[in-house]
Amino acid sequence: MPVNAPSVVLIGGGPRTAGLLERLAANRPELLTGALQIHVVEPHTPGAGRIWRYEQHPGLMLNSAAADVTMFTDASVQCEGPAVEGPGLADWAAGVLDGSIADIPELAQELRRQLAALTGTTFPTRQLQSVYLEWFFRRSVAALGPDVTVTVHRNTASAVEPVQTEPERRGPEQGRQHGVPAQGPERYRVRLAGGAVLHADVVVASLGHTDSLPDEESAAWAAFAARHGAFHAAPSYTTDVDYSPLAAGQDVIVSGMGLAFVDLLVLLMEGRGGRFEELPDGGLRYLPSGAEPRLWAGSRRGVPYHSKITSTLRGDAAAEPAFFTADAVAALLDAPGELDFRDQLWPLIAKDAGYAYYRELFTGYPGRVRMGWPEFAERFAAAEWYSQDRQRLVAESVPDAELHLDLERLDHPFAGRVFAGHADVQAAVAGYIGRDLELRTGPDHSETLALFISLLKSYMDLGRLVPSERLNGRSQRDVQGWWHGFFSFVDSGPPPRRLREMLAIHQAGLLRFIGPGLEIEAAEYSGRFVARSAQSGLTVSAAALIEARLPAPSVTRSANPLLRQLHTSGLGTEQQLLTADGTHATGRLLVSASNELISPVGERRERLFGVGPGTSGWGAGAFARPGTNAAPFRENDALARRILNLLAGPNNGQGSNEQANNQQAGSEPANTGQPVPQAAAGGKDPS
Repeated sequence: MPVNAPSVVLIGGGPRTAGLLERLAANRPELLTGALQIHVVEPHTPGAGRIWRYEQHPGLMLNSAAADVTMFTDASVQCEGPAVEGPGLADWAAGVLDGSIADIPELAQELRRQLAALTGTTFPTRQLQSVYLEWFFRRSVAALGPDVTVTVHRNTASAVEPVQTEPERRGPEQGRQHGVPAQGPERYRVRLAGGAVLHADVVVASLGHTDSLPDEESAAWAAFAARHGAFHAAPSYTTDVDYSPLAAGQDVIVSGMGLAFVDLLVLLMEGRGGRFEELPDGGLRYLPSGAEPRLWAGSRRGVPYHSKITSTLRGDAAAEPAFFTADAVAALLDAPGELDFRDQLWPLIAKDAGYAYYRELFTGYPGRVRMGWPEFAERFAAAEWYSQDRQRLVAESVPDAELHLDLERLDHPFAGRVFAGHADVQAAVAGYIGRDLELRTGPDHSETLALFISLLKSYMDLGRLVPSERLNGRSQRDVQGWWHGFFSFVDSGPPPRRLREMLAIHQAGLLRFIGPGLEIEAAEYSGRFVARSAQSGLTVSAAALIEARLPAPSVTRSANPLLRQLHTSGLGTEQQLLTADGTHATGRLLVSASNELISPVGERRERLFGVGPGTSGWGAGAFARPGTNAAPFRENDALARRILNLLAGPNNGQGSNEQANNQQAGSEPANTGQPVPQAAAGGKDPS
């Protein structure tokens, strides 16, 4: 490797970094010639990273079907760089089985069994997904070519420090301004926890979901538990928590009923030796091992996330959005001032969702409506979403009120419900789950799939159509809070089997529902946590509390040393939004529309970037459905081209001493002929 080769340090080696490497490889022939050094700093296996690592319970699953997972920037992605077609998870599995994809290590027997059983509609295990992600990482490295060196450092980054550089070479008229020599481009030192130092022309922080120190409420509950010998688990990645102190039969309050709760059920039920038995009616029976605790679960809504959908469209094919479109948003952007999400954008998104839902209902199930689709569509298009005209149209044409799309009721299914007592709460939540499975997995309600597709499209398009800086502060808070939460609740729920399992565990007496509007108190008089729902009337007391959710992003309270250092050094800052009720900190690392870190005084760091869920950027997720013009793929391409253009500029080489310092012990070369190790290699059976 030439001593003056430019260097890029990617901090974090999960799927987002793997996708960025693929885009660097695809765009490099056009934008950058010559040697290049890339360093990936990741304590876990690169490609999978922490969240998707192989070393987790083998029963944990993706909440996406295999056909809905790809890492490849296909032709649907609207970006400047070239599309690269490649196998999504389902096609990759088929290729491994038939031998057309051979560049993987020997797999454990259980993974081979999963590959053989996998179809496009299968919800695969996270262990299988980790193997796909690790393969994609190695493929992306190989695609970079022989004059690019990729080195993996199985370590964590603790600090990024600016380095003073020599002035750029400029013409005589540009060499000085006001007698001050022009400075060269900023470069960085990246310090690793193990003591190594890397020198970089460009740094990208792609840290994924990081842990945060407990907020004031969680810290108080932890202190309470410590004083009284109780158990408390603060928000965290579920599989990283030690639940061994929970005794068999012990009552445990669970706050949260999202995806972390679903994982918790796997770990505390099957993970303790229980098993499920298929019943003739399609249900499940849970057979306890006797080692399980008893869970009391509640949340703001009081119900779990909606099941993923397994039905297929019966009516007209899904079409492009009709109301939340580029033209409609451009018209809003042409007007002066900031946009309001709730007042200006959400009604368009909701109207598109309704249009898609009713198109499927009218064209797929004409016997359930009193009007032809052309007439309905014309009148629907002329009405505002929140209008009497739209409500009258639906009431007139859809006789079954249960088929009327009410997005507010969808968001809060028990709003206004009065419960008669404990048994009523249990029956209501269990009935809600059963009905959700009927609507989303049965053959007769594919209008729910049309709704799913429309919301997914809008979720992905929002960042493409609307510059975040054009939203007012309240709206940015709404997008990161309510909109993301609503979308996750409706579109990003668990596989159907997980809800069937939830019902079986409930019927076995090991899961009880508290209801909506959950409130928790630490009762000093008893040394126990008390959970209650004013709406359901239930009150539960227990010596254990689990906050079943990921920690909210927080730069200032981050448990990640790099995020803390970026904040304290002034290289980065936490996003602050000015709203009607004052300044609100989102907890996210503030980045520009180009993903550059922004300092507390508004300075952009043009060679220091941040991407992922902990930043203020739009890009969501790391992998996506094929053919959906996915936001993270668009963002990866734009960032890769930005990096390559920066490196192609003048004066990007490093001195030989700095180059030598980058060859540190403890790193793993990941060149084409030297694939990085994989956790699933060697035929290891999952445990």
